[in-house]
Amino acid sequence: MNKYPRLLAILVSILVVGTVQSEETGKSLKLVAEARKQVGVTLEYDSAYVALKYPKGDVPLDRGVCTDVVIRALRDSRDMDLQKLVHEDMKANFSLYPRHWGLSKPDRNIDHRRVPNLQTYFRRHAISLSLSKKSEDYKAGDIVTCMLPGNLPHIMIVSDKKSPSNVPLVIHNIGRGTKEEGSLFAFPTTGHYRLGE
Repeated sequence: MNKYPRLLAILVSILVVGTVQSEETGKSLKLVAEARKQVGVTLEYDSAYVALKYPKGDVPLDRGVCTDVVIRALRDSRDMDLQKLVHEDMKANFSLYPRHWGLSKPDRNIDHRRVPNLQTYFRRHAISLSLSKKSEDYKAGDIVTCMLPGNLPHIMIVSDKKSPSNVPLVIHNIGRGTKEEGSLFAFPTTGHYRLGE
């Protein structure tokens, strides 16, 4: 008699875990879809400092940098306003963020548009995964940072599409507008993040 309640509990836990995983997969695919919407729309790489409205400020959609792809996709898929989230986290924890730019306080116009700041934010508020060169370790919707030649930090979103060699594509703006292409392992990886709830 006692085995039936236990079996029922196991089945319920499997259903709950499966439902949570399906919701997470759905959120990840929605993130990818929102990033993909920028392909062919964001046509320029433009790193100019711009005074933005706050919250939910954005540069014009036809331009931006690699971080803007992530900012827009998270805002449109998960209603996550990285401008506000990063600004508030920096105000409360300024000493934990990089000091590369000589700032003495947060700047809500630019802080969320800098890769090292997003790395710090994601390390603190997302799942930080170990670095790997195995394709199977990267899931659609993961956020990956790397270092371009000249010590230029870069950020990209892992796509649900794969190359002929089964390596996930990425969606990013690396200088020619937003593109979806096979660049996951093209440069040294510096961070790998996955968003939970």
